[in-house]
Amino acid sequence: MPELPEVETIRLTLEPKLIGKSIIGAAVHFEKLIQNLAVDDFLKQIDHKQFVRLSRRGKYLLFYLSGDLVLTVHLRMTGQLMVEPAVNPLAKATYMQLTLGDGNELRFRDQRKFGRVALFDVHHPLAAIEKLGPEPLSTEFTVQCLKERLNQRKIAVKKALLDQEIIAGIGNIYADEALFLAGIHPARLIPSLTAEELEQLYNAIRQVLTEGIENRGTTKR
Repeated sequence: MPELPEVETIRLTLEPKLIGKSIIGAAVHFEKLIQNLAVDDFLKQIDHKQFVRLSRRGKYLLFYLSGDLVLTVHLRMTGQLMVEPAVNPLAKATYMQLTLGDGNELRFRDQRKFGRVALFDVHHPLAAIEKLGPEPLSTEFTVQCLKERLNQRKIAVKKALLDQEIIAGIGNIYADEALFLAGIHPARLIPSLTAEELEQLYNAIRQVLTEGIENRGTTKR
């Protein structure tokens, strides 16, 4: 499953291809792909909207549209997003097409159909996004922040790192890499960690995620 570095890499790749482009047509070929709206309502609301900016929150991609709308995509296991000429034949498992005014399309493919798309008003974010923990590469994520997020939790440290409400964006790959770098066994219970180990873990989290982005991610896109 794509984790923070992979999703950030996708954002950086798509951003210059989408900003300023308008959606002049759209199609959804798998009804359950749209998480919070009927497909007809979704298509009606995004019609002729323009991509204003792209962002990321945890493992979610956020496409800010004109009209104060935000289109979110969670790729889950096998979801893929790509911009390609609208004249190209649709690849197998393409479940959404957003036709752009420049003759290209933003296409969503997903072999296993686990990915989800949602649309919401910028002033009323999805509950799932509101519940996400801090971004581990943000300035608000400090050693003290990590200690506070883990405080009074009596679970294995890896399980805590995978909890998106504790820290956003970390999955199996980067949890394992960070713990290995910090010299901490994944099954260690949080109360057993020393202050020094927590600081090592904090530094390791930021290092492996930063290197992951620099290397354009590790999982297949």
